[in-house]
Amino acid sequence: MVCVVSMQDKPKLKDPILIEGLPGIGFVANVATLHIIRELKAIQFAEINCSSFQDFAISAENGEIRYPTNQLYYYKGTGEERDLIILYGNTQALTTTGQYELCGCILDIAEELSCRFVVTLGGLKREKKIDDPKLYFAATDKETADQMFSVGAEVINGQIFGVAGLLIGIGGLRGFRGFCLLAETLGLYPDKIAAQKALNVVSHMFNLKISFQNLDETVEATQNSLENFGLLEHRTQVQRKNQPKSRMVV
Repeated sequence: MVCVVSMQDKPKLKDPILIEGLPGIGFVANVATLHIIRELKAIQFAEINCSSFQDFAISAENGEIRYPTNQLYYYKGTGEERDLIILYGNTQALTTTGQYELCGCILDIAEELSCRFVVTLGGLKREKKIDDPKLYFAATDKETADQMFSVGAEVINGQIFGVAGLLIGIGGLRGFRGFCLLAETLGLYPDKIAAQKALNVVSHMFNLKISFQNLDETVEATQNSLENFGLLEHRTQVQRKNQPKSRMVV
């Protein structure tokens, strides 16, 4: 097995946009895409499992198994909204070969559904907390780059690792247009401010009717999901570590 796709449905979409939301720095993409799924009530239509995902599963308190997976959702826009394909999951591939296989698989599915535009999201790590994060981008073409300049994003100088970079790079070679959008973040926890900054751009560009009223709940759900899968320490454990040690000698 390299990548195995389980399709529950094959939706008929009109020129959809693929939006990537896998774990990364600040879990910006995870928060952003989960919020899109929740707000627009997107419907899951496929699941991708890959032999390059993490080699473990985790048992929840109720005994249910949680395992590494990527899921695909769809949303049919109303009015001026664009149709969407949303990639959401709790892992990326762990090897270089696996990343290429995974990105190729995702683009194959997107192409079958008439998608020709890809958006990847993520965080750009900074050493200090930033109250008003800047946005940085890389684009497949000049027209898309001009759009990103118009929303105030700056050019990324450097490498973009993981699916956020590779999906755009391979997509460009296959004739997809698109952009990678990164928001500055401390990168240690699901970053609400960075995710909202990226979401503002995406919702504006594709006319999506997304409210941020329940964004705190999305961040909480992301935190819980990552903790349950072992990608973040439980907050109680972190709090214990940060408590001052007793000076008593027993």
